[in-house]
Amino acid sequence: MRRTVFSEDHEAFRDTIRDFIAAEVVPHYDEWREAGVVPRDFYRRLGALGVLGIEVPEEYGGAGQSSFKFQAVITEECARAAVSFGGAGVHTALCLPYLLAYATKEQKRRWLPPFVSGDMMTAIAMTEPGTGSDLAGMRTTAKLSEDGTHYVLNGAKTFITGGVQADRVLVCARTAPPTPEDRRGGISILVVDTASEGYAVGRKLDKLGLHTSDTAELSFTDVKVPVEDLLGEEGKAFTYLTHNLPQERLGIAFSAYAQSAAAVAFAQRYVEDRTVFGRTVASFQNTKFTLADCRSEVDAMQAVVDRALEAHDAGELTAADAASAKLFTTERAAVVIDKCLQLHGGYGYMMEYPIARLYADTRVSRIYGGTSEVMRSIIAKSMGL
Repeated sequence: MRRTVFSEDHEAFRDTIRDFIAAEVVPHYDEWREAGVVPRDFYRRLGALGVLGIEVPEEYGGAGQSSFKFQAVITEECARAAVSFGGAGVHTALCLPYLLAYATKEQKRRWLPPFVSGDMMTAIAMTEPGTGSDLAGMRTTAKLSEDGTHYVLNGAKTFITGGVQADRVLVCARTAPPTPEDRRGGISILVVDTASEGYAVGRKLDKLGLHTSDTAELSFTDVKVPVEDLLGEEGKAFTYLTHNLPQERLGIAFSAYAQSAAAVAFAQRYVEDRTVFGRTVASFQNTKFTLADCRSEVDAMQAVVDRALEAHDAGELTAADAASAKLFTTERAAVVIDKCLQLHGGYGYMMEYPIARLYADTRVSRIYGGTSEVMRSIIAKSMGL
């Protein structure tokens, strides 16, 4: 079936991204994986290519595109090559929506031009040790100084992707204590300069997958944050986070689909080349049926994410729709990629093969952005259950 979700502009952009990945990423990717981080200057190269500013208004140096489809193209091309752009995905897909929606004009003038160029990389810090998906249980605090000029930030965060190299971090903190009536109130977002005194990057966490995205623990000890760096209104952050979660979950769903499609392509190429007992692995009925099952799963995932992409661009993607897309694609991706790894035999377990990287990278998709269990709760609630 002909796919209609992408236009000629998207396909031209795809060609540019594919060439960039082949020239600038693939030759260095093993080295980046070993280091656990991409070179800082790589983000400036992404900025020069225009990748970081696609959705930023032209007045701040961006391309002014409102469609999420360009990010989807990047996701597909990264999956196709079994690579990633490090913390750039968090920078553009997670942090940017908050800056565009809630930053003042003065803040946009300060932050968006270096955001676009890659001179200022961002991360977002929500999760804390012991809280996980329960954001209302966060303990990090930001107390307004007596003279009202700054907040004093104290606390800790964990699992912060991009946290090692970020120049500004969107830190969620309590500016007022919770109440029995409203545990979610009193949370604010501060855009914290990582060069601030008392700001510290702890361990760079050793993850199962996603090895080129630096993920860290952060701590704040009496960090002074100017009131000018409060994002949006004080105490409204939980509403902001809820508003932006559908796009985050759409991005995860699309990545799960794209990685599954890539896994099938890798597996097909491998079994067509590999011989056992004097025959190609592809010639066995089990191989054919396994790949046929995987192909049908990928087709179903593609239909789900394409529909969700169209709904998102039209402003119609609901929280339940996004949760459904994420739940379906991430759960099915686990099955598809596992089957494709099995077709590789022992070589599928070797990290030099892209299928092994996809297997490791995909596992977290059922956890971050809200666990599969949380997605089921959202969907069930939307059903009136």
